[in-house]
Amino acid sequence: MSIDDERASIIKDFHASVNMTAKRLETWLATDESKAVGAKEGGRESVGHASGRRIVRLLGKAQRDLTEGDLRHMRKVNGYVARHLAQRPAGNVKDTPWRYSLMNWGHDPLRR
Repeated sequence: MSIDDERASIIKDFHASVNMTAKRLETWLATDESKAVGAKEGGRESVGHASGRRIVRLLGKAQRDLTEGDLRHMRKVNGYVARHLAQRPAGNVKDTPWRYSLMNWGHDPLRR
């Protein structure tokens, strides 16, 4: 696979993984529910919440302006969403930390 093909694949997978708009994600990240979930280092912002803020910026960038660092983060998002979806708990997930964590990473599993 060429570098251009790999880049295109990462971007395509990112847009499949992230099913929330930048505005919807930004609104979600401002909620108490968003801030309450995820692994926190030293009492700071969770990894997922910080990722969500970066995803908002990535969604606003033109593809030609994406850096290697942006592509690495997109790949990280793709992996997180895939792994987390595979761990879906039984029952209604509407108001669960599982869903909230995914939403911090830009994916709402209830969105069709």
